[in-house]
Amino acid sequence: HPPNHCSFRARGGPWPPHCIAGTPGAAFPAELRLPGDATIISKATQPEADAYSAFQDTSLAALLRWHGVRRLLVGGLATDYCVLNTVCDALKEGFGVLLLTDAIRAVDVAPGDGQRAESKMRQAGAVPVTAEELMS
Repeated sequence: HPPNHCSFRARGGPWPPHCIAGTPGAAFPAELRLPGDATIISKATQPEADAYSAFQDTSLAALLRWHGVRRLLVGGLATDYCVLNTVCDALKEGFGVLLLTDAIRAVDVAPGDGQRAESKMRQAGAVPVTAEELMS
């Protein structure tokens, strides 16, 4: 996000500043090894526009289709916001979704939000899996 993003409390949004472009909070972990030709899709990069889904106002769906992708593995933060919206949009776009249940974490603004989000994603068609299951 830009430092003056509309989702931040200082601008009337619900969240503390997070994932600010150019800061360690927006950086990939040092241990992550991305191939040189990896494409990075960023969302919510405009100060006045929020986006909970990786598909919202990005070229992600078209790019995945161009590469022939039919199924996605989705993990990340936060289960009850960005993961939920990304999974639901992926399913609406016609992609199969494997939800990496050991690679998500909820904010739980209201207790149980994360569990309710996981239920919604399963009901919408996402298949819950763990990394261990995928590796075996």
